[in-house]
Amino acid sequence: MDFLCYHRDRPGSLPLREQLQEEHWAYMDRYEEELIARGPTFSDDDGVLPTGSLHIVGLPDPAAARAFAFDEPNYQAGAYRDVLIRRWRNTLGRTMWEYPGGPAGGERFLVLGLGTGEPADLEPPAGCRDGLIAYGPLLSDDGAAWLGTAALVRAPGREAARSLLTPGRYAAVEVHPWEFGGRR
Repeated sequence: MDFLCYHRDRPGSLPLREQLQEEHWAYMDRYEEELIARGPTFSDDDGVLPTGSLHIVGLPDPAAARAFAFDEPNYQAGAYRDVLIRRWRNTLGRTMWEYPGGPAGGERFLVLGLGTGEPADLEPPAGCRDGLIAYGPLLSDDGAAWLGTAALVRAPGREAARSLLTPGRYAAVEVHPWEFGGRR
């Protein structure tokens, strides 16, 4: 099972995150084979200030996903204000390291559509595959209910990234500047 874990930073926690960077990476190294994607998100204002940490990881069950998210060193130290954990389906069938566009060049975004009503955007939109780094629906723990859609995308700006998702089908859509993370 794949899970999306998005840790959102607590305001003012950057010094703590910097202090714990090596501990965070060492923790993530333990999951090297299970990671599908990872990386920090940044503020809309300057694109420099970290605002969160995204991990998409293959784990045996929801309990393992919660342990992964809540045992993370930055979470344990209080650097994060909250964590979004959702089951996720990898519709592209690859990791971010297998993305043909590579880790550099262009603007990158995490797009989170928090669903409401009938499922939407269960498959990648036609004609957008070249810019998709990761894409898939967010699901309930048992995989039966659609809760939204999440994508990592290279796009020429926030609005282009947001346009991946069907308008009017989401209670909220978040678009965060993002970059490839980790040591790989």
